[in-house]
Amino acid sequence: MRRIPLRLLAAGTLPVLVLAGCGSSSSTGKAGNSASTPAASASGSGSGSASASKPPATVADKDVTPMSAIKVDTKDPKKPAVSLSKKPFQVNKTTVNVLKEGTGPAVKDDQIASVDYTVMDGKTGKALANTFSDQPVTLALKDPAQFPGLVSAIKGKKVGTTETVAIPPKDAFGDQGNPQLGVGAGDTLVFYMKINSAVTPLKEATGKAVAPKSGMPTVKWDGAAKPATITMPNADAPKKLESANLINGDGAEVKKGQTVYALYTGVVWTKGKAGKVFDSTGTRGGQPTGFPIGVGKVIPGWDKTLVGKKVGDRVLIVVPPAEGYGSAGSQDGSIKGTDTIVFAVDIVAAI
Repeated sequence: MRRIPLRLLAAGTLPVLVLAGCGSSSSTGKAGNSASTPAASASGSGSGSASASKPPATVADKDVTPMSAIKVDTKDPKKPAVSLSKKPFQVNKTTVNVLKEGTGPAVKDDQIASVDYTVMDGKTGKALANTFSDQPVTLALKDPAQFPGLVSAIKGKKVGTTETVAIPPKDAFGDQGNPQLGVGAGDTLVFYMKINSAVTPLKEATGKAVAPKSGMPTVKWDGAAKPATITMPNADAPKKLESANLINGDGAEVKKGQTVYALYTGVVWTKGKAGKVFDSTGTRGGQPTGFPIGVGKVIPGWDKTLVGKKVGDRVLIVVPPAEGYGSAGSQDGSIKGTDTIVFAVDIVAAI
């Protein structure tokens, strides 16, 4: 369902904007044929997990490269030029050099940060990604899937800060590297980064409860760490996209192009019964998932419904095939081409 390039720096995946659909999440470029979730994290599998059992070889102190070897030219703000005066560039611990301190508040460890960066392989100098010319990346700092080195480089820094960051294998891909990207087992990753903003996500939808809409499924919410129970009325599924708020939040309005963070449960419509869960953040530790909204990166039913909603809303969405996976159904077979699917979605942040 998802057509987004890998954008999360997770333990085993790297956001390379030109590699849409590579790595731990597949993509065909069609909303009807990819993974069975509209907002799946890119943090699943992937080569080179940081949790590999064999620790990466460490760099001797005498071989550590000074941060002054990272040269940054920002004449073109959309394409910062980063070069290395010494290669291979390598460090034995995550190292940060603040180029300009921001004037905003310090980023807290429970927040979601929006950042732009360029990143290269420190051994070869090969460019791996540049988000300055595209959409910023958002990272939930408490998400255990994030690179530890990247989290430590952002946490505690002020919004607006620009910095260079060097991350050794033990805080990134681990001893296996990432062959798909050409990152070797001992390669340091080198970043030039700007911290754009940060928000604190809600723990769940918060606001005024709304009476269930007649004829719509009912939702029993058991907390973020469990899937919601969604029970269908004794009726056939509607033919058109339908939605209703179950909680009216009072946060900021969700705008097209933002990254929305949500807790959600998705089920298949089963007449008169509780729907079978095919995906839920409740089965993944209750961590919210982020995804760009309104720009064709998730199923049409989500794009059409969630733009204009507010942070704090709990939204019930009934999605017919044409607004979901289409006639092909989901790639993993959990959703057939004739299935109507239903979501309960808590919007906990938008950035």
